[in-house]
Amino acid sequence: MSGGTALLARAIFDGDRLVPDSALLIEEGRVRAIVPVSEIPCDAERMDTQAALLCPGFVDWQVNGGGGVLFNETPTREGIRAIAAAHARFGTTTLLPTVITDAPEVSAAAAQAVAEAIADGDPAVVGVHFEGPHISLEKCGVHDRGFIRPLTREDHDRLARADLGTVVATVAPENASLEDIRTLSRAGVHVSLGHSNADFATANAAFRAGAQSVTHLFNAMSGLHHRDPGLAGAALSSAHVYCGLIPDGHHVHPAMLDLALRAAGHRRITLVTDAMSSVGHADDRFELNGRTVVRENGRLTIADGTLAGSDLDMMSGVRIMADACGAPFHDVLRMASRCPAQMLGLHDRGHLRPGARADILALDAERTLISVWIAGDRQER
Repeated sequence: MSGGTALLARAIFDGDRLVPDSALLIEEGRVRAIVPVSEIPCDAERMDTQAALLCPGFVDWQVNGGGGVLFNETPTREGIRAIAAAHARFGTTTLLPTVITDAPEVSAAAAQAVAEAIADGDPAVVGVHFEGPHISLEKCGVHDRGFIRPLTREDHDRLARADLGTVVATVAPENASLEDIRTLSRAGVHVSLGHSNADFATANAAFRAGAQSVTHLFNAMSGLHHRDPGLAGAALSSAHVYCGLIPDGHHVHPAMLDLALRAAGHRRITLVTDAMSSVGHADDRFELNGRTVVRENGRLTIADGTLAGSDLDMMSGVRIMADACGAPFHDVLRMASRCPAQMLGLHDRGHLRPGARADILALDAERTLISVWIAGDRQER
């Protein structure tokens, strides 16, 4: 073994295990190996990262915006580029641009923009998340009620486009039938249940039909009750269902973050940001479907107080989750990298084993992000 670059740090988390006093060998944008420092090839370029820990880049499947750009308002190739650049600064190296309930032409433009980003080889973009419009009126949250509707044949065709990479569709059984869920799942679409008042039995029927996850667990869904477990209870008690969770300190109480982790574990909890345009940007106001969203103390709301996405970046979310739950830090890192990558079927992301794309984060002893590599290229921060 020879050549490449050897990244040195006090420890390396490869997505499954913590390896101390080793070097991460990368070459041509891929991970070659993790080796003891004494076994670094003599012709490899050594780089002391000054890091306490190297870990995989974060994978976020719910990103509405960032850097002053909201995908619904700017569903373009340029919009995606700005959003991805904003989140790369906070350790997200793979993401799904997310378009929420809107007019059909906005969803169509978002799909085309993602197709162009993938065709251009955008290193961060692997697909798209359509969060609505096939959701529940009763649990619509900040989604515009005027655009909510049942799923149609045309919607099936858009969601199953072959040029969109990994597609996540958040739907509710109220507006997407079991047959809709079966058909989408068979077409390769990852169906996630969310914005739904479905009861326990209905939710479990949807999981049996092919739904594989829930969108922002606890938020905008039928909640836990000792006589009616609801969608949240169905998700937590279903051994193969992934649970997206927003760890911003506003969407979910710390005690419920801990409860979710105890119930579902770090192999089923996937941290998401649900980030809006305010992440990585100074403006405290922006527009969503003609309504003004205001940021105050890290909380985003419209005029009536309804939460409107989050002001969360993934590195902050990891720290909040670790502090709330007292879980081993590498387990929380897994929820932001390895677990979502597995959920999305991304076999070369979320880990640092041989053959993985070299998406790497360097953290200091205070769990502060100091460097980011995407496909082996160190990013400007």
